[in-house]
Parts: sequence; C-alpha cells; structure tokens
Amino acid sequence: MRHHTLEHRFVRNAPRELEPGVLYISMEYATAVHSCCCGCGERVVTPFTPTDWRITFDGESVTLNPSVGNWNQDCRSHYVIERNRVVECGRWSDVRVEAERRRDMRAKAAYYGRAAASARPDTPPTAHAVDTEQTSGIWSRFWAWLST
Repeated sequence: MRHHTLEHRFVRNAPRELEPGVLYISMEYATAVHSCCCGCGERVVTPFTPTDWRITFDGESVTLNPSVGNWNQDCRSHYVIERNRVVECGRWSDVRVEAERRRDMRAKAAYYGRAAASARPDTPPTAHAVDTEQTSGIWSRFWAWLST
C-alpha cells in the first residue's frame, strides 16, 4: 500500500483531479471518492447506500465499511479505511470475488425489491412476503449447490 493514512475532506462535489491520500466525502451526494490507496491512481467511488458502503465520522476521523475491493482495476487492491488509516486486506481469489458479487446482487435485489414492492399500492403486502420467501429459498438452495 502506498498510502497508509488518508486525510478526509467534506466537499459538495469531488474534484476532477484527485489528490492522492485524500478521501473526498460528499454528504449531499452520499458518496466518497479517493485515488486508489495502492498508488495506481485509479479513481475509487464508494456510494453510501443500505447495500453498499457506510461512513462513520467521529469528529476527528472517518471509517468506511465494508472494505474497498478494487476487483475491476488492474491493481486489485483490497483495504479498509478505519479512523483515517488504510489497513491492507489480503487478496481475494477470483472465486471469492465472484461469490461477493453474487452476494451483493442478492442484497440489492432483496432490499430494493422490498422498497419497490412497498411503493406499489396495488401489490398486497402478503403477496410480496410470499414472493420474497420463495426467492430467498431458491437463492439458498442455489448457494448451497454452488458451495459444494
């Protein structure tokens, strides 16, 4: 890791040119942006959503959870930002990366599917609950099959 600490800056918009070692945080756009901590210079965007990242500001430092895995970049760096410190995490295999992508898709489908269904007045709540349970069962069986 090239950067072992990050300075946080609360901004409205992230600049086009990112200063290495700076975590730009836009509460208005619920997103943090930084230059990859490995030093490759790639732009890393972490949106704050119920299914993506969360940021904690303790008055002096920031923590970003979960870890940042740059699987789509050549560097494939993986780290956690904890109290402005960059903590290097181990590399993930392609199999583990794909498993995490599937888990992420399921989390988004479960969360946003629930939100979309509750926004439709013509969908009875009990019908949605049954659909969610059936979908969850299918995913559980699929995951179990995939894990063997």
